[in-house]
Amino acid sequence: MIKVNNLVKTFGATKAVNDISFEVTEGETLALLGTSGCGKTTTLKMLNRLIEPDSGTIEINGKDIFNEPAEILRRNMGYVLQNNGLFPHYTVAENIAVVPNLLKWDKAKTEKRTVELLEKLHLSKDHLNAYPNELSGGQQQRVGLARALVADAPVLLMDEPFGALDNVTRSKIHAEFKVLDELKRKTIIMVTHDVQEAFELADRIALMDKGKIVQIGTANELLFNPVNDFVKDFLKEQHLQLELKTIKLIDVWQYLPSDGPRINTSQLAATAGIWEALDTFKFYPRENINILNQQSKEVRSVTFDQLLSAYNQHKIMTYDKSSL
Repeated sequence: MIKVNNLVKTFGATKAVNDISFEVTEGETLALLGTSGCGKTTTLKMLNRLIEPDSGTIEINGKDIFNEPAEILRRNMGYVLQNNGLFPHYTVAENIAVVPNLLKWDKAKTEKRTVELLEKLHLSKDHLNAYPNELSGGQQQRVGLARALVADAPVLLMDEPFGALDNVTRSKIHAEFKVLDELKRKTIIMVTHDVQEAFELADRIALMDKGKIVQIGTANELLFNPVNDFVKDFLKEQHLQLELKTIKLIDVWQYLPSDGPRINTSQLAATAGIWEALDTFKFYPRENINILNQQSKEVRSVTFDQLLSAYNQHKIMTYDKSSL
């Protein structure tokens, strides 16, 4: 869906983006991850031509984006800004209707689509006539997402979309983001400096430094097969938590006991992460949790200690000990 080749952007003597190339397949979410100044936001803004590159090519759905006017490109691409980017003197309804108005939708079509999105994003129709400063941070971010989704463009760009939210609100919106059907059929590139956010929401991660992509791959690839010390050091502080969230119960299935007693149990699907499973335990006497393998329909019941043991066995058997 998106193909970037040899992209370069220089500001004065600084190469903000230094000859990067990557591809994003249809329906995939790619996170551009890195510290401030690494070039991730500049890269994102070149994709919708808010910044023009010095050299390189960008294709979206097989078409060179420089062969059409920038304003036409942007109307066919959702864009969620940092701090939501809502127009303060527009109501919620007017903010969401910006792109439909440019596309000359009739009023009834715009209203129907707006109400549909509000429902999916857990916003009341009572908010339609409210102004952004009358909304909470989480509500503002949902309106910003609705505005980006309203025209149902196949590509969605997100620049630090949840950075201004408190931890509780961010966690809640992350959970909604992962299950929202509107996003499942879109190709998404998301800029973030939050390692946990990138690992939780993205299919693949491009870790950037000094205008270059240091490594691009899945969470497992970055965690267990880092290409150099920069990648190791970048993830070192949160490595254990990232492991526990990245490795799924199905990954350790073969190391789980198949004959555990089912006492004081909760049930999780085997697609859940180790972190989620450990967090389920309430530490009752003789407590177990049930894990359902949806493919085989088998249920295994394990204690906290048995789950940790399975996780450690999985790491030993699967990954090079030097990377642990």
